[in-house]
Amino acid sequence: MASQLSFTGFACRNLWRRRLRTLLTLCGIGMAIGAFVALVGFSRSFEHEWQRLYSSSGTDVAVVDKNFMNTSVNESLLGQLRAVPVVAQAQPMIFNIMDITPEVNALTFGWLDDSYEFDSLTFTSGGRFHNGKPEIILGELLANNLNKKVGDTVQLQGSAFTIAGIYHGGTALVAGAVIMPIDQLQQLSSLQGKVSGFHVRLRPAPAGESSDHYFKRAQAEIEAALPGLNAQSAADRAANNQFVGLAEAVAWGTSCIALLMGILGIANTMAMSVFERTREIGILRAIGWKTWRVLLLIQVEATVLGFVGGILGIGFGWGTLRLLSTLPQTASIISTSLSWDHLAEALVISVISGLIAGAYPAWRGAHLSPVEALRHD
Repeated sequence: MASQLSFTGFACRNLWRRRLRTLLTLCGIGMAIGAFVALVGFSRSFEHEWQRLYSSSGTDVAVVDKNFMNTSVNESLLGQLRAVPVVAQAQPMIFNIMDITPEVNALTFGWLDDSYEFDSLTFTSGGRFHNGKPEIILGELLANNLNKKVGDTVQLQGSAFTIAGIYHGGTALVAGAVIMPIDQLQQLSSLQGKVSGFHVRLRPAPAGESSDHYFKRAQAEIEAALPGLNAQSAADRAANNQFVGLAEAVAWGTSCIALLMGILGIANTMAMSVFERTREIGILRAIGWKTWRVLLLIQVEATVLGFVGGILGIGFGWGTLRLLSTLPQTASIISTSLSWDHLAEALVISVISGLIAGAYPAWRGAHLSPVEALRHD
């Protein structure tokens, strides 16, 4: 045990001797892990809010086109869907992102004025819109940002809409959204007769049938009644939502670039360390250190850099999430709490990054000829 501690201490001492370089390297890998923690944390918060959107409204199933990333369904299929025995309620819906002002854009939902999804909203002023009329309702967060109240008008793509109500939503996404009659959004989006999909509430499962079996049977019946469409659980729909998918792709893509830069930083540090300690490594080889031991020494140093950088990165990422939680544009969908899984994931990635970065310098150092290393100035 003492030998192992001595070995680890020797590795740490080598890093401590070059404190400035070590500190700069730790900052580099820390910023990379911080980007991962913040960006992936943001995308997962976004996915969580979509899940809450469905659960708060009581939606069990989303029926969409199998071409999921660009789903467009004929609204005329609503009657066939409502006729399926397991379906209690079914409503068409459209969602999009729309510019409200040059500085503000928001999720925009198109509903029927009798949609069950209104059950999840609490109106703080005004009330529902009416089908066929240029009316909208605003989430209170968006209304506050726009400084609008009931009776005011909002210009959407050149058309004036009267604010019929302001509501408090069950989720952050809805609280910052615009909801309007589905026919009005179809006109604005040039999607006459088309919808993004249908939201469905199922009837209660019969006695004696498990919920999982009932749900699978409901999916099969809906898809049989509407060939070419997918009946997805609300959780799957939230996870596979194109906005969530885009957020996750951007988060992972940006994080990978940042991690690559962090890995190159550690690799540069370890390569310089091996070069500067060529004579020292030659002495270690001369006194009996095996190739694997020299390799392990350098990999331990790289792993320590990765691990400590990961700890710093978690701090950087948490601080970034805290900052985003104070901004009006993102405050409602950002969670500053980090799950243990996310923290473990960040640390594992940072340690693996250290091992990858140290692989070549370790191999090079381990295979130095003792005679040539001792001659090195």
